[in-house]
Amino acid sequence: MSTRKIFIVFILISIFVFQDSFAAEIDSVTPRKLKLDNSLTIINKIFNQRIQEGIQKTNAKQDDIEDIEKDEFCDEEVLYTELRKAIFQSFTASWGLKGYELDKQLRSLLARQSYSLSLNDSIYRDINYLEGFSLNIKELSDVVNINGHLIGLDKMGHFFAEGWQYFELTHYEEHNLDQALEWGKEQEAGKFGYTTTGIFSFSDLVANFNGWRFWNKVLLKENDPLKGAIANFFNRPYITCEIQIIASIKNKKIVKAWEYNTRFDLSDYVDGAWDEGNNCNSYEDPAIEEKVTLRINNVNSDFTCPFIAEYCLASQEKYGYYAKHVLHPYCLIVTKE
Repeated sequence: MSTRKIFIVFILISIFVFQDSFAAEIDSVTPRKLKLDNSLTIINKIFNQRIQEGIQKTNAKQDDIEDIEKDEFCDEEVLYTELRKAIFQSFTASWGLKGYELDKQLRSLLARQSYSLSLNDSIYRDINYLEGFSLNIKELSDVVNINGHLIGLDKMGHFFAEGWQYFELTHYEEHNLDQALEWGKEQEAGKFGYTTTGIFSFSDLVANFNGWRFWNKVLLKENDPLKGAIANFFNRPYITCEIQIIASIKNKKIVKAWEYNTRFDLSDYVDGAWDEGNNCNSYEDPAIEEKVTLRINNVNSDFTCPFIAEYCLASQEKYGYYAKHVLHPYCLIVTKE
């Protein structure tokens, strides 16, 4: 077999095997001046419905296996599994961890409110296959307006998928949060960033961290590290195990099931650091950065990152100790004028 054929076969196998590991990217500069409708309400509606679906399927599974007979209620592992399946609209929890698939679902569901841009029209058009393999295979993700922030839909995949993996590390594998955040940076420097696209997205890391906060709040076994003592005291989990009055009377004993206790609201997590125009990207190679910088100057000669410095200041305050893990150095050094 010729070298060229071997290369083609390698590429095809790579696409088939690794396509769900590769990250999507967005252009946060070209659409900067567009006026997009706020997508917060519809995103909240989508995921509140999916969370409710996960709870219902968890409770139905409990009934199916007749846990009532064994006085076993509210299985946490089943809950987490069914929530992941529902959130990612997947038949299995493991395959449901593919954030890229969720990204693609949202592009369709939010098509009227998002902005779609081809790679060939973006600031990344000059990055070749060797510099950014995945970038050239996958289309760019769409961008939406969430409470005034220009955010890629790929961030929702990071929020729920990589957020779960952070949570899995701390909840099941005895890592602390710092170790989970370091793991996230390693992934961004590998298959989710430098290795596949040539781009390291700090905004991805922000979405990942907030995704950990979401999964932690499902049952709220630990305090939210970004909230103070008073806020944590009043914080409530999304889901609680409650006595079912009618079922208890019918079975003549206590019966419990999961109930939706607090509605999901993405605005509890989103901020200006989710926007790559504020929380800047880094590039694996100076040659890539030069190409992107030239295209940015062609699109908007006045653009500088961070685009809105005040959001970096707010993020420094919000993330505090953890800011060093999720903010680009340019965002970290912003000071009040």
